[in-house]
Amino acid sequence: MKTPPGFTDQTFNAPDSGTDDDQAADARRFRTLFLSDVHLGSRGCQANLLLDFMRYHDADTIYLVGDIVDGWRLKKRWHWPQAHNDVVQKLLRKGRKGARIVYLPGNHDEFLRDYLGLTMGGIEIVDTTVHESADGKRYLVCHGDQYDVVVRHAKWLAFLGDWAYNFALQTNIYINLVRRRLGWDYWSLSAWAKNKVKNAVSFIGRYEDTLSTEAGKADVDGVICGHIHHATMHDVNGVHYVNTGDWVESCTAVAENEDGSFELIKWTRLSAAGEAELKAAKGKSEPVAADASEVLAFDTIAGKQKSSSDQSAAA
Repeated sequence: MKTPPGFTDQTFNAPDSGTDDDQAADARRFRTLFLSDVHLGSRGCQANLLLDFMRYHDADTIYLVGDIVDGWRLKKRWHWPQAHNDVVQKLLRKGRKGARIVYLPGNHDEFLRDYLGLTMGGIEIVDTTVHESADGKRYLVCHGDQYDVVVRHAKWLAFLGDWAYNFALQTNIYINLVRRRLGWDYWSLSAWAKNKVKNAVSFIGRYEDTLSTEAGKADVDGVICGHIHHATMHDVNGVHYVNTGDWVESCTAVAENEDGSFELIKWTRLSAAGEAELKAAKGKSEPVAADASEVLAFDTIAGKQKSSSDQSAAA
């Protein structure tokens, strides 16, 4: 499989940590990491690959650029295996160890927009923000659904598209079971189709134009977003457009180096440590949370903070 321009494919050279520690001794450290569209709670989520990625990558600041939790899927059918819980716990642990974590909700986790402006469990919740890179450039950071006409004005159509998309992801699960047994990388049927269908390619182009226009209005140098599950990094209309991709199809993240340069990292094969962890977890796929209130450890804190702020306003 070809690696798109601008990508760093570290999958095949992931070192063996040789330890059960949370972070590999030789993990790469960045100034900033951007993750989006993890879709925890959906069967298409590649939680084990993300856990493996986080073992070998760390940062001073981590932006969670929307759709981290898939509220749409969880409302229809509860699915929360141990690996999904581990992703949440690992992110919270990174926050406790000193990383700044900023969560920008998307359309699938829009329930968190009720808490905009709050800090919950050490995680800042904002709708959009401006990130200043090490070289002084300014980037608008947002999930991107705010500028998707279908999501904003025809939500029923968005739900219909979500159903068709998840059907493709279910098919993808069986395809990749065979690929894993053959020792091949993770491959996405839906991503392949998206790149082949002319209408999808046209939509991606319009989305990039819209986001770059918004960045121009905000008088910034670039935009960093997610939403459409299409990882890329290039200039659009004089604006540096960066899409973080996802952890359903692309298995990608964006990293900012200490000099302010950006790279897209693809992680589609487990390291030796990740393989061992996955084998150890076999047979333990039962849900570890009974409902949404148990998923996010900071939910009760959020409720208390919101109640406190409401009372202050009333006073």
